[in-house]
Amino acid sequence: MITKVSGDILLSEARAIAHGVAPHDHFNQGLALSLKQLHPAMVKDFRHYCFQFNPKAGSAWIWAGPERVIFNLLTQEPAKDKSANPGKATHANINHALKDLQKQVIENNIHSLALPKLATGVGGCEWSEVEPLIEKHLGELNIPIFIYETYQKGVKAEEKLQEKRA
Repeated sequence: MITKVSGDILLSEARAIAHGVAPHDHFNQGLALSLKQLHPAMVKDFRHYCFQFNPKAGSAWIWAGPERVIFNLLTQEPAKDKSANPGKATHANINHALKDLQKQVIENNIHSLALPKLATGVGGCEWSEVEPLIEKHLGELNIPIFIYETYQKGVKAEEKLQEKRA
């Protein structure tokens, strides 16, 4: 069940947050920067993962911290070099990363998920193109999913965490 909310995604009570990044991302912009400040161990682990496996865009990497799970969706193209900013998100990368997210949510028994308007900020995509992909890949999951449509710093969104029953 997908619900659109307004507020600060960092105050979400969802078990997991998903957001878009690039392979070898520096986590220096947008939601990624806020997550880096809250969970520096995640960024260290992500860098280690990227160094070891050199992942390609179009996948999802899960990090399980003490308070929550964070899905780093590799929606953007990697930077051309170490000093450059990541490239833009692509429709294909978003589609593949959401498919991987769906699989990992099921495998890891994630009972609730929050995400921003994925790939529309730094990623540069139009929401009208991304939203149907989210519906396609996550709409059938039997869990509460919250899309944070409007960011309001410090404001807790109204989330109803009651799971749907089959």
